[in-house]
Amino acid sequence: MADSVLEVTGIETCYGLSQVLFGVSFAIAAGEMVTLMGRNGMGKTTTVRSIMGLTQSRAGTIRFLGDEIRGLPSYKVAQRGIGLVPEGRQIFPNLSVRENLQATAVTRDDDGWTLDNVYELFPRLAERDASMGNQLSGGEQQMLAIARALMTNPRLLILDEATEGLAPLIRAEIWRCLARLKESGLSILVIDKNVGALIRVADRHFLIERTVVVLPMPLRPMSVTISPAAIANETPNST
Repeated sequence: MADSVLEVTGIETCYGLSQVLFGVSFAIAAGEMVTLMGRNGMGKTTTVRSIMGLTQSRAGTIRFLGDEIRGLPSYKVAQRGIGLVPEGRQIFPNLSVRENLQATAVTRDDDGWTLDNVYELFPRLAERDASMGNQLSGGEQQMLAIARALMTNPRLLILDEATEGLAPLIRAEIWRCLARLKESGLSILVIDKNVGALIRVADRHFLIERTVVVLPMPLRPMSVTISPAAIANETPNST
């Protein structure tokens, strides 16, 4: 794909002797929001872990901004400009909101994300500036996880289970913020169970089936081709 930010080609990933991915391929263009869908255990989180270098792939290529990153340690992948909002949020519980954000802050250009920017995107975090991470609600923790990733000023933002376990009003707030990030030109890869919201906000959709291949799905027919019930039974510990 021309002007691709991320190109994943034929990656194969194992946990010990158990192979999870069998040739996953997809690409994300600049300024595009792409979804990764599939039933529980199909390899969505493993795909994210492979991209980030948290679980190394044994075959295939992963190119970011034209450079091969497969085989790099996770910290070097992050330094290249990929921000991750992990499943389960994984904020620092004993740091304040401000300290969580400052801990990951990276300056890449003059127009990057700052504390003021993320507090404008998530006003609730500004109100909770001095609160410890473990004092926040689940929705506030997810906002903090997204804001923390933005403070790395990424070229690509990856969200694994973007609205899992959140109340409807908080989910709506997260989707509003993601739509705003997309409008800003940020490339985004998102995994979530909320098919209706994904259809409305994303440009393209990829379906992992039987951990073998990623199938591109058109935007509008998605509501007909993929039943929401097909992914409704995913669990928080899905791969």
